[in-house]
Amino acid sequence: MMVGKGIEDVDITMPKDSYDTGKDTPTFRAYLTVVVRDSEGKVVKVHRQKSHSPTANFIGLMLPLTYFNVTGNSYTIKDTGGSTYNYKPAISTSAACISYPNSAHSYPSYIVMIQVGSGQQSNPYTAYSLAAPIANGSGTEQLVYGQPSVPSNITVSGSSAYFTISQTFNNNSGGTVTITEVGIVTQISFGTSSSVSAAFSGNILVWYDVLSSPISVPNGGSVTIYYTFTVNP
Repeated sequence: MMVGKGIEDVDITMPKDSYDTGKDTPTFRAYLTVVVRDSEGKVVKVHRQKSHSPTANFIGLMLPLTYFNVTGNSYTIKDTGGSTYNYKPAISTSAACISYPNSAHSYPSYIVMIQVGSGQQSNPYTAYSLAAPIANGSGTEQLVYGQPSVPSNITVSGSSAYFTISQTFNNNSGGTVTITEVGIVTQISFGTSSSVSAAFSGNILVWYDVLSSPISVPNGGSVTIYYTFTVNP
């Protein structure tokens, strides 16, 4: 029998139950929304793009405990200042596990924050800091960083679920400030239950995006950054 003939005889009609029925594997999406307001609070620009740039730090922190137990490996976490820590969680009183900020230490009160910058990087995965972070302040080329807003719950709507992290930045610099990069930074500490001081503490860049077009924030105006993470969008 000719192989070609055999292939021609195969019924390749797509069965109806193989089409999307709304019960397939959940899809995940991340969106970045930027809203710019002038000095009177009027919206002058809305920018929205897909976000798809978790960093190597994010991937490392998401590795399951089983990975470390089976391989015996550690994962190198790098903070925004370039310092590194060999992260290796375990079920043990001597294991250095993640400890979020608390009132017992002089760490920032936030778990995550958004940072903006005026540079860009071609490989978000290897990024451990923004290329050119915009400083917090009222000086030239600076923005006043507002308090991050992090929801306490995930919003469920029908078959979709999402949460949004947001933060507002005010421009009191005396001139226009241009944003070209955005990232999510989390403040984490690694310590053991038997140690009073943390083995490592720092700001970790876990998500990074270069804006598809620069965002100009007018003097006296503000910009609000929204990161929305959604399943079944």
